Amino acid sequence: MLVDGGELLVRVLKKHGITTVFTLHGGHLDSIFQAALDHNIRLIDTRHEQAAGHAAEGWARTTGRPGVAIVTAGPGVTDVVTGAANAYLDCIPSLIIGGAAPLSDAEMLPLQGGLDQVDLMRPVTKWSHRVTHTQRIPDLVAQALRIATTGRPGPVFLEIPVDVLFRKVEEGSVTLPDRIGPEAAPSASPGAVTKAIEWLAGAERPAILAGGGAWFAGAGAELRAFAEKTGIPVFVNGKARGLLPDSHALSGGGFTALGVAGQMGQEADVVLILGTRLGLFTGGRSGRTIPAGARVIQVDIEGEEIGRNRDIELGIVADVRETLRALIAAADGAKWPMHEGWRTAVAGAKGLFGNMFAATLNDDRTIHPYRLAHTLAKLAGPDAIFVADGGETAWWMDVASAVDEGGSWMSHGYLGCLGVGLPFAIAAKAAHPGRRVVCISGDGSIGLNFAEFDTMARHGLNVLTVVNNDQQWGMSRHGQELMFGHDRTVVTHLGPTRYDLAAAGFGCHAEFVERAQDLEPALARALASGLPACVNVLTDPTVVAPVTMAMVGAGRPASEGKVNLPYYGEREA
Repeated sequence: MLVDGGELLVRVLKKHGITTVFTLHGGHLDSIFQAALDHNIRLIDTRHEQAAGHAAEGWARTTGRPGVAIVTAGPGVTDVVTGAANAYLDCIPSLIIGGAAPLSDAEMLPLQGGLDQVDLMRPVTKWSHRVTHTQRIPDLVAQALRIATTGRPGPVFLEIPVDVLFRKVEEGSVTLPDRIGPEAAPSASPGAVTKAIEWLAGAERPAILAGGGAWFAGAGAELRAFAEKTGIPVFVNGKARGLLPDSHALSGGGFTALGVAGQMGQEADVVLILGTRLGLFTGGRSGRTIPAGARVIQVDIEGEEIGRNRDIELGIVADVRETLRALIAAADGAKWPMHEGWRTAVAGAKGLFGNMFAATLNDDRTIHPYRLAHTLAKLAGPDAIFVADGGETAWWMDVASAVDEGGSWMSHGYLGCLGVGLPFAIAAKAAHPGRRVVCISGDGSIGLNFAEFDTMARHGLNVLTVVNNDQQWGMSRHGQELMFGHDRTVVTHLGPTRYDLAAAGFGCHAEFVERAQDLEPALARALASGLPACVNVLTDPTVVAPVTMAMVGAGRPASEGKVNLPYYGEREA
């Protein structure tokens, strides 16, 4: 029996648990689409390839398993670059398959050819490769998935030219790989485990920082068990949020809460880092998050991450889940103090910003963005999946929301990429059809992939999207005001755009809110509509989020001979 390349590709995807693919049509890909119909692979076609790329990484963020995007040749591949870069910097496992002009038309200036797509994708992926023979499709797809999911996770790119996809080969001449990755993951050495337990048990203010390495290792149960056995507070980044429920007594909140505790006079003295890199979101070299004097134990699957930006007293190259299992087994041999004072300080740091803005919940003069986020979180509930898109908007939602399950919080990472909200929400609803998915987006961010309201409507993905409409690029404009003055704002202004009416044109439920007292009823109606919904809320444009003040150095005059760079701190003048 003869089978084509699209059939072989789909067989491999299905065999290894891929049930949903995000895509946008291109004739180069039709052999894949036809095979997907035969094998009941769900195809969610977005309105832009950037959205398909973001949805693939969103699938991985919310499920812990690799997402797949398939895009056509030429502009399809160039459009997906941003999604690949976002996944690359955040270590998100995803497979991007790109079509290409026929191999036989090389250097003939064919349609959507003449561009080295493999080289284009190489800097923003773990691996970028071209398939040149139809028989190689199965093993190279398996290779791509293995590279994406083992070691430090990340996106991979596989180009398959149209003549390679449409060519037919004898079915018996091709073998489908049975396994993708290894069955066993590396753990910490017994000596390292003993030393880590000794340091943590002897600490006065121990802390655990968990990141994407914990989430993608599937270490949620182990993280909770170790925290409860030792009484050590757990702080998480966005990728690990919910592994220990936010409602848990040992939840310390986000990484910044550890820094807040230090500013309140309670610095951690021993820090166990589980699968998170030492960069901006852990305070870099500033010592504002992880104190300079703290003894640090770092566990990471990639040895090159051990010691980035600071010396590490105990570095462990290992899988987070396997290491936690070893630590749990060894913890019974130690005495664990209650650390009541330390845990009280952590709770105070975690709740600082919520308490700071509590009064806005009863102020009806304008709609404060914290009130918007708080009301949305209350109505959605802790079992919802939250997606937050926008500079200040994401910060307000982070402060106001609570999640009780891993994969239930998705927002920005190291690329600082806006426009991820709707694609992430599409992926979340496709992966978890029985769960409530809410997306909050700034009015700047919502414009970047606005047509994805159409994708949600066509595919029956009833996501609630709320637009925090302050009629500006909030973080950017507020940053300019803080640095240069209120009369020096430029290219940061937007208008009172009726995003709700535009979404209604795609078939979505729509609400427009101008008054604070109308906010909760409008959100409740949207949640009950059973449709994709857009609630457009006009919020107070004068409110500046604390994160913006911190990012532009407000209140911290530059030292002599130096300047404050927005988002990067002091540098030489």
